Amino acid sequence: MASRTARSDEANEKQDLRIRVLGEPVDAYPEVPPEVARGTIRRITVVGEPILHRPCRKITEFGTPELAALIDDMFATMYGAEGVGLAANQIDVDAALFVYDCTDEDGVRHVGHLANPELDEADPAERRLVKGDEGCLSVPGAYMEVARLEHAAVHGQDSTGAPLRLAGTGYFARCLQHETDHLHGGLYLDRLSSRGRKKALKEMEERAEEIFARRTEAAETLGK
Repeated sequence: MASRTARSDEANEKQDLRIRVLGEPVDAYPEVPPEVARGTIRRITVVGEPILHRPCRKITEFGTPELAALIDDMFATMYGAEGVGLAANQIDVDAALFVYDCTDEDGVRHVGHLANPELDEADPAERRLVKGDEGCLSVPGAYMEVARLEHAAVHGQDSTGAPLRLAGTGYFARCLQHETDHLHGGLYLDRLSSRGRKKALKEMEERAEEIFARRTEAAETLGK
């Protein structure tokens, strides 16, 4: 998911604003996740490539060096593209896995990964859609208004295979829904009208060269 400045309300003094790593609060965490230094930046797939338009395979082997390396590469690629979320099929890997580093509506930072994610069914009484700008690293340069659940929760597994549930509000809720869509073969473009989709693709065509140049600069800044 492409980066976008999220709006945030003034936090309650009693609220726990610590960074969440895999959903758990921590007292300290580096500005750049350690996975970034370990990982290799890979090419990001672009809308139209078949792997983006079909459901990804479930991950069945956990705790392997290969899975750890994939998570590292995904973080490095996400940072190299200045994104806040990235799904495995966006680096041409057929695996139900995404990584994220995103803030919620209160400015709380959430960092981690999730394998085999499924979106929790929202309580109809509490279900509320909000519109907001949304972009995608596989649709470089285009931002369109998309309606998403104000609060979202997804469940799946961490890299060891342990059950993991993530929940969030604001831009983090949008990120969770966006990345889960990816792994089911969907893009945010699929939620747009025909006219909106055409507009987004035109914006991508107009800005792609600029975005790719920025990604090259970001990768150099990371020493990649």
